[in-house]
Amino acid sequence: MNNTCVLVTCPMFTYLEQELETRFNLIKLWDHSSSKAEFFNNYSSSIKAVVGNTKVGADAKLIDSLPNLEIVASYSVGLDKIDLDKCKQRGIKVTNTPDVLTDDVADLAIGLALAVLRKVCVCDQFVRSGNWISGDFGLATKFSGKSVGIVGLGRIGSAIAKRAEAFQCPISYHSRSKKPNTNYKYYSNIVDLAANCEILVVACALTEETHHIVNRKVIDALGPKGFLINIARGAHVDEPELVSALLEGRLGGAGLDVFENEPEPPEQLFALDNVVLVPHVGSDTGETSKAMADLVISNLEAHFKGKPLLTPVI
Repeated sequence: MNNTCVLVTCPMFTYLEQELETRFNLIKLWDHSSSKAEFFNNYSSSIKAVVGNTKVGADAKLIDSLPNLEIVASYSVGLDKIDLDKCKQRGIKVTNTPDVLTDDVADLAIGLALAVLRKVCVCDQFVRSGNWISGDFGLATKFSGKSVGIVGLGRIGSAIAKRAEAFQCPISYHSRSKKPNTNYKYYSNIVDLAANCEILVVACALTEETHHIVNRKVIDALGPKGFLINIARGAHVDEPELVSALLEGRLGGAGLDVFENEPEPPEQLFALDNVVLVPHVGSDTGETSKAMADLVISNLEAHFKGKPLLTPVI
């Protein structure tokens, strides 16, 4: 397989790039950014696989420019950066990295909720700035026992629910349909879910239907004592409406790992002490990044050896 050309769309985990280089003829798209036309003229017919991630995947334009493309492997569980319809039309296989990142993302969701409600970041700054000498910090908000509503009860949503249950949090959820084999309360309408929980966690896949699923109505239903946690995709939330609600006190707080225009979150959020911001690091631990990389490689090796894919999407 050393002669098989694999295109990586943007810089990724060093281990992944190194392991790909030992197995394939690795081509890095960013090394040819100065002349895309020349790049495609030289390499388009040779590339048989594309490895993308949450930043740069495989859109219709890229797919159309690669006539011999056989497989797209996503170094992520999300598929919103891949044109799945185009892949289906062309008979191109698609894989992703489910399961191996579930624990990390679910852990971060709970961590963000704790950080926002208990004001962990503000407390940290309070100590570092020396203000503790002048008096006690003040009171935060209890997390244990808070009602948690989860948007999307898939692998990650279910893992978040189990963790929240350990804090004696009542769980409810919204999804396209009611899930079998669960006793969590189901809401067919996300507004009703938001109105009946204190912490709303977004954990669903990004599709046309879920774009801006958290809009002003949902935010207002959650209310000034409610908290929003988003570990899914930035475009799930109508960001200008979120910013307005936080500035106006119509929402109690937010913990955000994802944003609509990464890596440039709204600057209005920076001064708010009821918001915790992290730079899309839900699955970014050394252990999980390696497991994801190994899964990407195993899928590519399986494909080019004519074996079944480990985690096929298409």
